[in-house]
Amino acid sequence: MISNSTTAYRQHDHHRCLKAALAQARNRCSARKARLTPIRESVLHLLWQSHRPLGAYKIIEQLSASSGKRILPPTVYRALDFLLELGLIHRLATLNAYIGCPFPDSVHSDYFLVCRECGSVAECSADSVNKAIVSTAERAGFRVESQTVEILGLCTPCQSTVEQPALEQPGVKQ
Repeated sequence: MISNSTTAYRQHDHHRCLKAALAQARNRCSARKARLTPIRESVLHLLWQSHRPLGAYKIIEQLSASSGKRILPPTVYRALDFLLELGLIHRLATLNAYIGCPFPDSVHSDYFLVCRECGSVAECSADSVNKAIVSTAERAGFRVESQTVEILGLCTPCQSTVEQPALEQPGVKQ
């Protein structure tokens, strides 16, 4: 299993995360003879400022504010498409937002642990989860082409500040 949950939900130096993400982006671009343009780098930089996903319009708003000029949606969407294609970021469909990928050099399917209180997201990948999804799909006659699972709940720090009973799940004893 791979996961960034030990850092995603805790206070830490995001500069280290950002520095690693930009180095990985430069390496992937160099290997693919692709260009990490200033706008692409700026979008990636924004996505790594925290472990919270950002929507495209929030990215546009922040880029426009920092540059002092109006950034148009197609510019940001092209940058996001480029970063998605290189595996440097992920799109969280239920949030209609994007987040940096901490494991771009490893082949993985994703599940995301989304904290409903603070908005932080941890990315995880486990063979057992992937196998269960593929096996279930195959039994239904369905061919999986990609998979992303988003799990909403409370991270460890937020569990101590928010009281809410856990969801009862069929077949799971509390």
